[in-house]
Amino acid sequence: MLSIKPYVKSMLFLRDEMPQNGYPYDIPAISAIDRIDFHPDVTFLVGENGSGKSTIIEALAVHLGFSPEGGTKNVNLNVSQSTSNLYKYIRTIKSYKNPDQQYFLRAESFYAIASYMDQTKYLEGYGGKSLHHQSHGEAFLSVLNYKLTGNGLYILDEPEAALSPNRQLSALTIMHDLVDKNSQFIIATHSPILMSYPHSKILQLSNGGIEEIQFTDTEHYRINKLFFDDHKNVINKLLRTSEDGSRN
Repeated sequence: MLSIKPYVKSMLFLRDEMPQNGYPYDIPAISAIDRIDFHPDVTFLVGENGSGKSTIIEALAVHLGFSPEGGTKNVNLNVSQSTSNLYKYIRTIKSYKNPDQQYFLRAESFYAIASYMDQTKYLEGYGGKSLHHQSHGEAFLSVLNYKLTGNGLYILDEPEAALSPNRQLSALTIMHDLVDKNSQFIIATHSPILMSYPHSKILQLSNGGIEEIQFTDTEHYRINKLFFDDHKNVINKLLRTSEDGSRN
């Protein structure tokens, strides 16, 4: 059977047309990137706060026709009015076949999407219950469980924001089931639980640009391992450093 994934193969940055300064073009990683090649199953964008991963996710989503706030392509919201114009300076290389379903899940604007669903009364695709009548984590899982059905392109921006570690494990299982149903994920995340998914590529953004990295080499994994292997010693060192600094 001829593979139809990845639906989005690559993201190209039009450097000759792109502004040379100002937000987000002065973010070091964005100023250094020419191209991102996506994994057929799951691609993770990782890095520190401010490294540009969510900005790139947003640019890709808007370029593909999503609202900056998220949802399906039928949702037309722009509540924050803070969308960068990076989407104007990218191009994508796609598969010959379009996905049957496409969804953009964005943690920071999910409240607006939940309100929109209440207003339109379109709740069947979310389990038939108002997302506002569920906890934040339950609402996120309702999207993953009910709205995403497979043969899809799913772009997620920090989906772990509302999920406990146990719910992140549930999300990992759901993601795997959807990958088996011919789906592709592109995810910006801080969650070492999510980025442990084996059928994936992890791309780390930093001041040096972007590079593919193994899970156990990510800062997220190393810091968590250091902490849980010897958490008492780590905490004691942190508190001593804090106390010493407060006295100076």
